[in-house]
Amino acid sequence: MNVLCLDLEGVLTPEIWHAVADATCIDALRKTTRDIPVYTELMRLRLDALAEHDVRLSDILRVVDGLAPLPGAAEFLHWAQRRFQVAILSDTFYEFAMPLMAQLGHPLLLCHSLSVADDRIAGYRLRQDNPKDAAVRAFQSLCLKVFAAGDSYNDIAMLRAADHGWFFDAPRRVTEAHPDIQAVLDYEGLQAALEGALSAQG
Repeated sequence: MNVLCLDLEGVLTPEIWHAVADATCIDALRKTTRDIPVYTELMRLRLDALAEHDVRLSDILRVVDGLAPLPGAAEFLHWAQRRFQVAILSDTFYEFAMPLMAQLGHPLLLCHSLSVADDRIAGYRLRQDNPKDAAVRAFQSLCLKVFAAGDSYNDIAMLRAADHGWFFDAPRRVTEAHPDIQAVLDYEGLQAALEGALSAQG
């Protein structure tokens, strides 16, 4: 049995924080794991910006409700689900992602949770330490072959732990810093890479 582990933002959906930055005109919220690889530092920046500008959870959810999966994402996911068990491994939050999951047919999502008080985001709870790498290794402990794709620094451990891993439309600075990980540019390229790996697996 094969499992395909996919990052969410930048692979299947737009970057949620980018959309919030556009809606609120808060430049600090444009930073993602493509820019700041240490997640705790990135989240401190985001939480400070939300508090400073009094951005509430309901404000963010209104932005999320206006988002849609990336063009071609639903079709790719439909193709993948006929060949793999698919798991979405993300550093987003359930509170943000569920409207987008509904548009994608509710695949399995493993991510984090927010701490909310009076409609304000007070903090967050990690699902576990090193969650993407841990999920891959957990699947492998069940004798499953793991294929994975992601676009950022926080996907590197997942891609290296997987039996087969690819960068998907990742920034050049990320791919050039990690030449041992193959890179694809689009769904067509990822589909071809997955088909090739399945064929080689026999």
